[in-house]
Formats: sequence, structure tokens, C-alpha cells
Amino acid sequence: MIAGKTMEAWLDSHPLIGELIALRETSWFNPGVAPSAEALGDVGLSAADVADASARLERFASYIQRVFPETAASRGIIESGVRRLPALQAKLSEGRAADAGGQLWLKMDSHLPISGSIKARGGIYEVLKHAEDLALAGGLLQAGDDYAKLDSDAARAFFSGYKIAVGSTGNLGLSIGIMSAKLGFQATVHMSADARQWKKDKLRAHGVTVVEYASDYSIAVAEGRKQAQSDPLCHFVDDENSTNLFLGYAVAAERLRGQLAAAGVVVDKEHPLFVYLPCGVGGGPGGVAFGLKLAFGDAAHCVFAEPTHSPCMLLGVYTDKHDAVAVQDFGIDNATAADGLAVGRASGFVGKAMRRLIDGYYTVSDDNLFRLLALLEQSEGLRLEPSALAGVPGMLRVLDEAQGYRARMGLDARRLANATHLVWGTGGSMVPPQEMEKYLAKGRQLLAG
Repeated sequence: MIAGKTMEAWLDSHPLIGELIALRETSWFNPGVAPSAEALGDVGLSAADVADASARLERFASYIQRVFPETAASRGIIESGVRRLPALQAKLSEGRAADAGGQLWLKMDSHLPISGSIKARGGIYEVLKHAEDLALAGGLLQAGDDYAKLDSDAARAFFSGYKIAVGSTGNLGLSIGIMSAKLGFQATVHMSADARQWKKDKLRAHGVTVVEYASDYSIAVAEGRKQAQSDPLCHFVDDENSTNLFLGYAVAAERLRGQLAAAGVVVDKEHPLFVYLPCGVGGGPGGVAFGLKLAFGDAAHCVFAEPTHSPCMLLGVYTDKHDAVAVQDFGIDNATAADGLAVGRASGFVGKAMRRLIDGYYTVSDDNLFRLLALLEQSEGLRLEPSALAGVPGMLRVLDEAQGYRARMGLDARRLANATHLVWGTGGSMVPPQEMEKYLAKGRQLLAG
């Protein structure tokens, strides 16, 4: 029995599960998506919460700039650029009967400073929030202080009396570990079997304790949570349920609005914005999507992308069982080269909070992730890690859908011709060159096919 039903009953009531079990690339456009004015209340967080998170990051900017000199150009604000991908768009459109118009863009979280992935948003934010709470309570900080004062032996000694722990497939662990260690915390990252060795090595080089597991992400999180619960001085960063992580990601959207405006990109009902977000447990894409809906309302259409071997969010929302089901329950192995997305059980918090705000979900095979990795490098000279390519097929999935989604959402040919399609590039700039060359060699071989 799976969540109270037999496999046969599930396949009968939810036929798309058969496609997922067969590991076929699949798209599902959410018939339950609702106007943002109505559905934003499902989340339990508000625009004021996101503004509070943004203000906190501003308070820490002088400290970040001091301890991470690579953020000097942005004055201690951890942010990535956007750029158009005309050459990649042309490649993707080859062989199509007609160009549907619109523009393909990349949000380059792959190149965020400090930890080189989208996790530099939520992960670093949660550590800073915890540090601020402790420092204010302990008299280390006063309201109005310049937070650069935290770059001191006294502050590091203070934080060294506390611990931070997290379970991760890799990128969240990097951001939590690097930021925690820099402040002086005792940091422990519980890593699943699919985490890349170079990420473990990088953490250890920063003085972070890495605990390795032979099993997958869910076990690493569960073990990390269990160990932290027995230690009152240990703060566990709960990737599955943390509202602080979620808010750290949500801050990205208001900044994106300014970037698009500066680039002359209009976003409104007549000029829709489609954003394609690679999804693991769901916190990163969920938080960004929440921020996008606050910033752009119904002009923003958010679509989650997952590996064919790890479609946990699609499965959870489609069945309406969320974290009560895992891909392994249906015989899907959760084995993928997209290590950041190798999650078998989705966040119940994100799945339930965002179920009426996410337009659709799709899966992509590992082979196609590698093909797209090579194609992006060939066409645009950009190098991303495999999981960060998951958003690239999104534009064609929307344009080719046959489930009535575009008609239901009023996305006629004129509006699609004016659309902006934004791929959220979630990681890749810190992949070691020799590892990236292996990725590219595999992708080029598959492209040559």
C-alpha cells in the first residue's frame, strides 16, 4: 500500500504516475493554479516578511563585503546578473515549424559569490538570521550597529560556543558551512551519498565537519535533525521546513524586477514572465516563486523542473499527498547526475503552501541535462552544473503543452510573442575544471549522438 492505496489504484486514478515510473520525460500543468491575490494567503508569510529579510541582508552587507572581498562590487549584497541567451534560443528552436517569439534569458545564480549556487541566498540568509538573533540577545550587537564589527576575534569566540548543522546533497551544505565557519560557528554538514567529493573537500578546507552517509538526502537530513535535537546549542537548518531559508530565496524576486526593468524588459499581463526553476526538496524554487508572485502577480508563471529519476515535487503535488509519498514508494530510484536535485521526498511545507501558485512541473532526463550543458557552453560560452540545466527545456514544454494550460491562462499567440522565458541557473561556477571537462565531454558525445 502507498499512502492508503494500491499501486494499481494509483495508476488508475493518476495515470501520469505510469509515465514517471517509466522514467519518461513528463510535463504536468497544474489545473488548480489560482490567482495570486487569492493563493498567496496559503503560504502563511507576507510581503512584510520578505522586506524584513531583505533589510537584514542590507544590515549584514558591510560584514559580508569585509569577509568576502569578492562581493565588493555589489557592496556586500549577494546577487547575480541576468543575460539573454539568443544563440541557445536559436539552437533550441531549430527544426520547429515557427518561432513562437519571446526571449530566453538566464538568471545566473550559477555565478553567485561565496558558494556559487542559488543556495547562497537561503542558506547564507538563515545563518545570518541566527547569528543576528544570538548576537542581539548576547549583547554583541546593538540596534544601529555597523555589522562589520562581527569580523572580530571577540565575535568569533562568541559564535564558537554555538553549533549549526544541516543535511544536504551538496550546494546547501556549501553555503551553510562556509558562512557558519566564517562567523566562527562549529558547523556540521550531513552529506548524502550523491554529494560530489569536491564539495565535501571544499567544506573541510573551511574547517567544517562533514558527516557522510551511504544513503540518500532524506536520511542525511533525518540524521542531522536527530543529532541537533539532543544539543540545545545546535541550530539545525531544516531544508524541508524552514521559513527562514524560504524567505532568503524570496528576496531574489524584487531584485530581479529591478534588473529586468534596467534591461528594458516589461513584465505585465501582455508581457508574461515564465520562470523555470530546478527543484530538489523545493525550498529554493518555492521561495523564489513566492517572491515572484509578490513582485509580479499573475504576470509571473512559475514552473518547476526535476530529473526523471527524482520527480518528488511533481509526484507530491499531483497526488496531493506531498511529503506522505516518496519516489521510492513507486519504484523510482532517485539516482541522478543532478546531485542538487536528487531528492526522493518533497518538502510538505512548500508543496502545500505553493500548490495553487505553481503553474506546472516537468521532468528531464540526465542525458538531456548533459546535452544541454554542452549546448549552452557551445552556443553561449557558459558552464553550468547538470542540475542547473533543468530549467532550459521549460520554454518548449510551455509552447508545446497539450493540456489546455495556455488557453486556461489566457496565453494567446500575441502574449507568447511578448513573453520573457527565464531559466534559473542554480549552480556551476565553482565546479572544478577537471570535473566540468568530464561533464562537457559526456554532453558533447551525447549531442553528437
